[in-house]
Amino acid sequence: MAKKAAKKTAKKTASKKVAKKAATKTAKKAATKKAAKKAAAKKTTAKKAAKKTSTSSKALAPSSEAIQEAAYYIYLERLSNGIPGNDKSDWIAAERSLGA
Repeated sequence: MAKKAAKKTAKKTASKKVAKKAATKTAKKAATKKAAKKAAAKKTTAKKAAKKTSTSSKALAPSSEAIQEAAYYIYLERLSNGIPGNDKSDWIAAERSLGA
């Protein structure tokens, strides 16, 4: 009788292990699918944002007067801090800061 009970317990334990492995495998598959969907959604969002940015930046390019004014303030700050540079570097920095 003791042998039969031991066999029964061993079978239950083995079936529990198999069920646990199957559940883990299923959970891993689900997590992988979820991660893939998230990555695809991120790509789509990034593409939309890039498209929006490229479209809006063309429409909202700063005027040369705005760039000139920003370059002037960069020039003043550069002089007060004793940083070397020239008018071209100030202009380029102004364009970058205004997003041109």
